[in-house]
Amino acid sequence: MWTYLVRLVLRYRLVNIIIIGLITLFMAYKATQIKLSYKFTKMLPATDTTSIIYEDFKLQFGEDGSVMFIGIEGDRLFELETFNDWYELTSDLRTIEGVEEAISIARLYRLKKNDTVKKFDFVPIVKEKPETQQELDSLKTIIYDQPFYEGLLMNTKTGVSLVAITLDKEMLNTKNRVDLVYEIKNKFEQFSREHDIDIYYSGLPYIRTLISKKVEDELQFFIYLALIIASVILLIFFRSIKAVFFTMLIVIISVVWVMGTISLLGYKITMLTGILPPLLIVIVVENCIFLLNKYHTEYRSHGNKIKALSRVVQRIGNANFLTNTTTAVGFAAFIVTGNKILVEFGLVASLNIMFAYLLTLFLIPIFFSYLKPPKPRHIKHLESSLAQRIINWVVHIVQHHRNKVYLTALVVLIIGIYGITKLETTGNIVDDIPKQDPLYQDLLFIEKHFDGVMPLEIAIDTKKERGVLKLSNIKRIQQLQDTLATYEELSKPLSIAEVIKSAKQAFYGGNPKFYELPNRNELSFMVDYIPNNTKNKNTIIDNFVDTNLQITRISVQMKNIGTHEIARIKEDLRPKIDAIFPPDRFDVQITGTSVVFLKGTRYLTKNLFTSLLLALAAISILMALLFSSPRMIGISLIPNLIPQIMTAGMMGYLAISIKPSTILIFSIALGISVDNAIHFLSRYRLQLKITNWNIKESVIAALRETGYSMLYSSVVLFFGFIIFTLSSFGGTESMGYLISFTLLIALLSNLFVLPSLLLSLNQRITTKRFSEPLIQIFDEEEDIDLDELEVEEIDTRGSA
Repeated sequence: MWTYLVRLVLRYRLVNIIIIGLITLFMAYKATQIKLSYKFTKMLPATDTTSIIYEDFKLQFGEDGSVMFIGIEGDRLFELETFNDWYELTSDLRTIEGVEEAISIARLYRLKKNDTVKKFDFVPIVKEKPETQQELDSLKTIIYDQPFYEGLLMNTKTGVSLVAITLDKEMLNTKNRVDLVYEIKNKFEQFSREHDIDIYYSGLPYIRTLISKKVEDELQFFIYLALIIASVILLIFFRSIKAVFFTMLIVIISVVWVMGTISLLGYKITMLTGILPPLLIVIVVENCIFLLNKYHTEYRSHGNKIKALSRVVQRIGNANFLTNTTTAVGFAAFIVTGNKILVEFGLVASLNIMFAYLLTLFLIPIFFSYLKPPKPRHIKHLESSLAQRIINWVVHIVQHHRNKVYLTALVVLIIGIYGITKLETTGNIVDDIPKQDPLYQDLLFIEKHFDGVMPLEIAIDTKKERGVLKLSNIKRIQQLQDTLATYEELSKPLSIAEVIKSAKQAFYGGNPKFYELPNRNELSFMVDYIPNNTKNKNTIIDNFVDTNLQITRISVQMKNIGTHEIARIKEDLRPKIDAIFPPDRFDVQITGTSVVFLKGTRYLTKNLFTSLLLALAAISILMALLFSSPRMIGISLIPNLIPQIMTAGMMGYLAISIKPSTILIFSIALGISVDNAIHFLSRYRLQLKITNWNIKESVIAALRETGYSMLYSSVVLFFGFIIFTLSSFGGTESMGYLISFTLLIALLSNLFVLPSLLLSLNQRITTKRFSEPLIQIFDEEEDIDLDELEVEEIDTRGSA
């Protein structure tokens, strides 16, 4: 098979270049149509009960995460000039396309009894800008006499108030949301500068928008950084501008292909797919290193360029096929999670890893077939004193100190296993935002004064038309609100009960002492003032009830707490809710973004563990096809499971919890780290044939031959992943640290543990089955007849 592939690659060089060029142009065109994802990531399948309840709630009451909050601190807001500017600012916000409503202390409403028509009018407290400080002081008293807003939009104890801006839900799902949010923010920044008052921003629309913008900015940053780092490392290794240039050309083509693939499949750029371009850069460079190393090694051996290139395709091409396949499998395992964002990530990554394999396999031999043979200085890296000393030291340890290798590995395993016992599974909605980020600090400020901005909703179905307005049911709602108030993680609840209390206050002339639930007689008088038809959706209670006054909601904001705390609150609330609302008479559901996130995190973590096991099984099967011997497969997996255990242990010691953004690290790292074992074992099997089954000589020869590529590729991979530690997302940053650490341990494990095991176990491991694969992927001993290539304008003696 590989013989024919050599002919295909080198005989039809120009045709291959034209085909790849045309595909790249098409992918580049599709890449120009790529879009960012602005929607909240759905972690649950549509058939999940929690997801169905949440979707039904949104259908009834609308999106629960469409409000942007802006906080302002201090009594200076009630200085005449400042207040009037605040009034104008709040009014200006409503003129922005995409802003449905803006409420602040300068634009609050209250209920006012209209005895003429026997209705409650919803009137603004501040009808126009006050002209004197005395007039403003009077308005301040009226504002502070509205208990409805206490704990929701104002905190009279600390002097902090909020602006609640309801944004258009459709616009929030488009790229226009970025301009919308920044237009709002710019107006507040201007106010902040003019009055020297600090402004704080939060709310899910704001948080998601900034995260989307960071994804876009980091995508470009990491692509450029990865290109620079890879170029520098290649130049240091190969000391050839041409090697760097053509490798980077393949890298750029691969990046175009991955962006084109995302667009072609109808996907959008998310936090995960955003890391694929720099990730592919690293994988492409790794492939090129193995190919170029083999090219230089072969050329140094016999001085025939075309023979060297043909062997590159045959001997490294087939090894790279399996290594890239195992890496792709590590990513493809995410497809089984059922989570949309991970399915897209796994599919795009696995496809483009194989595309990268084909691009490097075709283009490296083609490009270098047109170039002059490498000069002595280009292959001098094969005799690098540092690399040579490292390999010689490794060989010495493996030959003479294997017991020390095993003891070290055992100690490392014990340390890792103990660290695993310290692991915890948790996460929160803004878990990936660094604690020092202004976005996180603003969230903490608003949590401190208003107890959170993360939506938690309780939907109550009274099962009777107009059942919401029954006084007994309103009292039940108030009882549940009193229960919710006992949780310090939750903000003041908002429900129809608060509207009814506000209505009683209005019924008694706006006296705040009457902000309480009415008795039965009072309600009978007030009921005529309450609208009896909400189908036109233009009354104050429309946000809290359905059109039949049968279903209502209690809205509460939750602090940015972890999944364990959310689960504790939910489980603790359930029996209390059932005691207040008997399940045989009421249907009460706890829902909202917070609850969906809790269930989604649990679901995703479980499925990611499944995907990791699937990746391990799939990689084992692939290796079985190549090496056939079960013992050899087990031996090859041991040095690649040690890094996994060590990484999990380090997470335990550093208190990095198991969550969706960290669990995916293991599948990725396993798929990449096993590459070194595959390259080593493939060389080992070839050496067995050459040395007539001399195991010791074969192990050492394979170690010396593959050691350079293992070192070089691991250096590229290490620095390729370590750049992600510069990310402003905690999950991406953790991925950078943990995968780099895993790959470093995997390098040491494959250099020391794997050869040591082969030498120690000797004939018990290296059986005849090892030399007879189930599927003949390698035809390493076969050389192509160079005369059959008919490569034009090439001198097989080495001149171009």
